Amino acid sequence: MSYWAQRAWLPDGIRQRVTFEVQDGVFTAITPDTDPGAAHRLPGLVLPGFANDHSHAFHRALRGRTHADGGTFWTWRKAMYSVAAQLDPDSYYRLARATYAEMVLAGYTSVSEFHYLHHGPGGTPYDDPNAMGHALIRAAQDAGISITLLDTCYLHGGLGPDGYLELDEVQKRFADGDVTRWAGRVSQLNPDDGVSIGTAIHSVRALSPGDLKTFAFQAPHLLEGTNACHVHLSEQPAENEATLAHFGRTPTQLLADAGVIDANLTAVHATHLTSDDIALLGGAGATACFCPTTERDLADGIGPAPELVGAGARLSLGSDQHAVIDPFEEIRGLEMNDRLRSLRRGRFSPEFLLSSGLHGMTNRGWQRSGPLQPQILANLVAVRTDSPRTAGCTDEQIIYSATAADVDTVVVRGEVKVSDGDHVLGDVGKLLRKRSTRCGDDAVTRRRWRWRSRRAEAVSTGSVPRALWIAS
Repeated sequence: MSYWAQRAWLPDGIRQRVTFEVQDGVFTAITPDTDPGAAHRLPGLVLPGFANDHSHAFHRALRGRTHADGGTFWTWRKAMYSVAAQLDPDSYYRLARATYAEMVLAGYTSVSEFHYLHHGPGGTPYDDPNAMGHALIRAAQDAGISITLLDTCYLHGGLGPDGYLELDEVQKRFADGDVTRWAGRVSQLNPDDGVSIGTAIHSVRALSPGDLKTFAFQAPHLLEGTNACHVHLSEQPAENEATLAHFGRTPTQLLADAGVIDANLTAVHATHLTSDDIALLGGAGATACFCPTTERDLADGIGPAPELVGAGARLSLGSDQHAVIDPFEEIRGLEMNDRLRSLRRGRFSPEFLLSSGLHGMTNRGWQRSGPLQPQILANLVAVRTDSPRTAGCTDEQIIYSATAADVDTVVVRGEVKVSDGDHVLGDVGKLLRKRSTRCGDDAVTRRRWRWRSRRAEAVSTGSVPRALWIAS
């Protein structure tokens, strides 16, 4: 199979009239200054496929449903737990399939799924102990996106003034009891075509220092071909305050003392770091995964991206809770957030921003996302350059103006998954409306809106029973 682009962003810059030769899902040759011949022609500017390095697929059900009453990260988490309580392998598959299809439609060709919703109600394992993980894998394969399933260890309900908390009823679905039992379950997961398996620590709120040391000993021996490990780190000031109060150390220091921090670690968010924390992550060559649209949506803060890069860390990007699924928004957010923080422009070059949007697919060997070059998975995105958003932009700066709506064609592992702005699964919006509505409304939410509707009707007729005002 071959593709041809009038313009493409290659490792050495924008090149003209480029032919891409593909075999078995991999680029075998990429040649500028060629004629199209019989190759499949791609419109606009061709970019590499983007990597979404941090996703919780089921959070997509909360989009546009959590803002009316303000609140904090912690009040948002209650709504998230309500969604988690409603899912089983079948409904999770359908929701994730629609969410992953939206990612592909936006230009993502790979996703790192931070997976901790493992078991049935009350923590009872399914007959297949990895039924929920297998549902995510099947959803990704059907939607046409490569996936790294990051199976997450989650053991405690949080960290309070007196130590680690017991799991609540919903959190029991996340936990395996101890690290050894978690490892036994994870060892049964197998990579597949477009599928790799990694590990994750939910946070230092969910694993004690002893658990972290056991994890650091066992996890690297679980999975052949990858030592990838992700962790939520210092997303909230409250996390830092709790660990400092209880252990006299920051979350980053707890990870370092347990032997977790190395070049295989991806620290997700890494928002509230000390200078010592930055030095630990950078010195190890770890990756920091920023999720700008989520971090602003939840009012979490702006992380120290330039400082991390200066210390030796790498950067990747994710859409996390999917308040928005748009790789251009995440890429721009990395730069624009730091402009607000520093009052300076041009913190990162367009080339660096693009590379951050590609870094993160923790796959095996050569099977990874990356720039458009031979022996890399044949993932590419054709972006319209004639839309109201992109018309008149220079190719080198199109990442500052394009949105997911400008994606015309997406090729994943050599196969067209999006053409003329349409996904092979059909109407992705319809899929999402159906799945998000069913999963996003719990009984309390439905009851609240029912009372509000009745009150509004009563107000319009001039008669408002006291019971309606109280219940609303």
